[in-house]
Amino acid sequence: MGVIERLPARLLLALAGGLCLWLSFPDHDLALLAIPGVALIGTAMWDVPARTGALLGLVAGLACFVPTLSWSGIFVGKFPWFALATFESLYVAVMGAVLAALQRPLLRAGRPLLAALLVPVLWVLQEWARGSLPYGGFPWARIAFSQADTPFARWAAIGGAPLITLAVALVAVPLILIVVTRRMPVVAAGLAVVAVGGAFAVPVPTQGESTAKVGLVQGNVPRAGLDFNAERRKVLDNHVAGTEALAAKHDDLDLVIWPENSSDIDPLRNDDARQQVQRALDAIDTPLVMGAILDEPAPAVSNVSMYYQPGGGEPERYVKQHPVPFAEYVPHREFYRLFSSKVDLVRVGFAKGDRNVAFRVEGEDGAFSAVPTICFEVAYDGLMRSAVRNAEAKGEPSLLVVQTNNATFGYTAESTQQYAISRIRAIEHGRSVAHVSTVGVSGFVNPDGSSTPTTELFTAAQPVDEVVLRSGLTVSDRLGPWVEWDSAILLLLAVAWRLRTGRTGRVEARSTADRSTAQTEEASTGA
Repeated sequence: MGVIERLPARLLLALAGGLCLWLSFPDHDLALLAIPGVALIGTAMWDVPARTGALLGLVAGLACFVPTLSWSGIFVGKFPWFALATFESLYVAVMGAVLAALQRPLLRAGRPLLAALLVPVLWVLQEWARGSLPYGGFPWARIAFSQADTPFARWAAIGGAPLITLAVALVAVPLILIVVTRRMPVVAAGLAVVAVGGAFAVPVPTQGESTAKVGLVQGNVPRAGLDFNAERRKVLDNHVAGTEALAAKHDDLDLVIWPENSSDIDPLRNDDARQQVQRALDAIDTPLVMGAILDEPAPAVSNVSMYYQPGGGEPERYVKQHPVPFAEYVPHREFYRLFSSKVDLVRVGFAKGDRNVAFRVEGEDGAFSAVPTICFEVAYDGLMRSAVRNAEAKGEPSLLVVQTNNATFGYTAESTQQYAISRIRAIEHGRSVAHVSTVGVSGFVNPDGSSTPTTELFTAAQPVDEVVLRSGLTVSDRLGPWVEWDSAILLLLAVAWRLRTGRTGRVEARSTADRSTAQTEEASTGA
């Protein structure tokens, strides 16, 4: 490797790799830079001590997450932003340490291909851990979520987001081997070809059993920031006005959807809010799914999706199952207050829902289910998979609904990053997605991941589309987290190899030492 063996050069490679990963995400949209990004990081970590691997992983993680997650500090300050980015980077640091510890025995045994293949395996497991722990994890900025516009996205139908990440990282393996060994094994090249070419063979649907005409209401807010709902009645009024504008243009809608936080005044307990919602229902005369905050169960509140029908009656509801730590509730508040008083901005904690819900809609073309998820929930593999399975059990075609509020992130890439996740979910589950935000971006995603034109940030808009409705489960839905489990098995095999070779090496070292001692004693006796 020459000069690359020096630590400063390795640090530069890790830094460059992390920056390539950042540039692969919206709004830069240089998705294929994820491949050299992984290759640069894998090259930097090649044949180093575990401590050095951890350092290189930390540098790569910071280079990626600090700019990618910059939206998290727009209105709450730099400390929470850097704290989140640093915490996410620690997972890459651990990956680097584990990679270094497991690679070296394989390299000593003359198995560079196996050593290189540890990179995609550990990348999948790093993202799995990052999206699971602690407090349910934070699965943002995964390689898969940068690939919505590439052929790799099609792998989602087979193995979800983890298989996309694995495929991208597999293509990086030959690049790593060319740099560090000056040759590329045929097996590595073959795996890369399969990762790229095989994606084109994955079938993704474009048609379904029926269609439904759906309208979205992006009402906008008085101003961006943490006080976006300081005028909560104004936010609600905006969505009522948007619904009336929608009704003036369309009289044949099957469903209207409002975003998360479209009514932060509890419409079940506040007469003014109830009357405004009824005003919207009277205007559109169409089933309405809306996002609201309910003052229950006291002293907590609930972030909910509510389903109203024009005929009246108690609305059905879905309660957000994964409230965001430090945004919707603060775990261990006293401890984290030692680091930042910003935790007290979250005065009331949000309750946690305990079940998936599918709202049954009687459309013109037949009944279908509207399956709600709220905001960051779209990034959680297991939650989305269980929601689709629950809807499929009802025996009707379904539409995935993602309701979000991006007002607290200003004019940043958070909105487009989240919309890209919805596009991956559409392919993964073979369903159309109606993605609606208070301030944008909003739009419709087809089951093959293609999208209608999206709305602009901080504008009022009412997009409408004839969405494809489908039933059935994809291979990914049926098999679940098989990519992570198989990766975990491969990791265990690598650990077993490491332990075995370490034990064998110690035994051989002792035998050599014993023979040397015996020879010395024999020579002394002979003398």
